[in-house]
Amino acid sequence: MNFDLSPQALILAAIIFGLRVLNQTFDTLRILMMMRGRKFFVWILGFLQSVVYIITLTSVLNDLDNVLNIIVYAAGFATGNVMGVWLEARLGIGFFNLRIISPKKGRHIVKALRAEGYAVTVIRARGRDGNVSLLNASVRRRDVEPIRQIVEDLDEGAFITGEETRPIWRGFWRRSK
Repeated sequence: MNFDLSPQALILAAIIFGLRVLNQTFDTLRILMMMRGRKFFVWILGFLQSVVYIITLTSVLNDLDNVLNIIVYAAGFATGNVMGVWLEARLGIGFFNLRIISPKKGRHIVKALRAEGYAVTVIRARGRDGNVSLLNASVRRRDVEPIRQIVEDLDEGAFITGEETRPIWRGFWRRSK
């Protein structure tokens, strides 16, 4: 085993790293799309991932004596995971079910969210310290941050939780502005 740092070896290492990042980014996105039932995107990403994987792995296996290739292959894998998660979050694909618990400002939050076009269901509930408003809103993922900001501006003490959801049947989804 050696650690070849010649210009040709460094260029190959950079290519291996870049392809491995791309490959793993595709893989991360593919898995996230699979969880959301996006079959067409899963197929496309799976195909692209396979092609890039074969090219990248072949490049490493053709020169296993150079430790640099192995290191950049592993670094590309780790980086690609992070890039895939980052990219998926930026794309904001999918839906979220938000639960907002407000001890005092529930009505104001509902009014503000509805004014922005969001559907909100209100449930009167009793918390540890008394009556609260339990608000439920199913929204597009890209709308989670604007909603969080609206709630925070109106009630800093509100408690917000959320979970990914898949629409099954009917309902109202705010049209993107």
